[in-house]
Amino acid sequence: MNGVPVLSVRDVSRHYASGDSIVRALDGVSFDIHSGEVVGILGPSGSGKSTLLLIAGLLDPPSTGEIFIRGRCVSSASADIESLRDFRRNNIGFVFQKANLIPFLTAVENVALSLEIDDIPARDARFYAEHLLESVDLSHRIDNLPTRLSGGEQQRVAVARALANDPALILADEPTAALDSVRGRQVIGLFRRIADSQQAAVAVVTHDPRVLDLFDRTIELRDGRIVAETSVLTERNNSLQNATFPQDHSQ
Repeated sequence: MNGVPVLSVRDVSRHYASGDSIVRALDGVSFDIHSGEVVGILGPSGSGKSTLLLIAGLLDPPSTGEIFIRGRCVSSASADIESLRDFRRNNIGFVFQKANLIPFLTAVENVALSLEIDDIPARDARFYAEHLLESVDLSHRIDNLPTRLSGGEQQRVAVARALANDPALILADEPTAALDSVRGRQVIGLFRRIADSQQAAVAVVTHDPRVLDLFDRTIELRDGRIVAETSVLTERNNSLQNATFPQDHSQ
């Protein structure tokens, strides 16, 4: 692909001391993700997937190597913590296995709060939050508390919240682990739509074989190293790109 990658991982390693030995969670990992790509990161437990996501998301520093986001090196050990936090907030969206919604706030309030933290006026934050929830087909559930939403709906609220800062890079850690096959594919299909419409780069850590055909590429880790990188031929038909979510009234 042409152009500067949104995410570049360059010879990244992460080592931990464990007693008298050294654990190599990552060992010389390199890859790029460009705008509009959805990349699956695969591998067994303990292969380094989540460690890689934490480092790529600037939540954990690498032992060696460099991370570039939109061409800027952001992994320097001397980087100012506050400026790094601001950069992360302005460029990266996170989605985790658990939605981690605030239980006493409605769906729209959960999303709006992430905007208000950035000093956006409450009225404007709610308006934009409603727009984001509409984009993930949840306009009919905006005033529901998390306990009134299904697992799939909660995860889609989490995706809307991750989109609040209009991120160039979205990182998702096992976002379908607690979902059935239909809703798991809906969530990955949603990332596909976001990548296509907003030209975001998306990296998804997953164990879920049911969604592999929805990725552009997969990167397989084992023992902290990349052992395979595969292009996936994805049929982006209208039913996927324009998918709507069934109204789910389960609790």
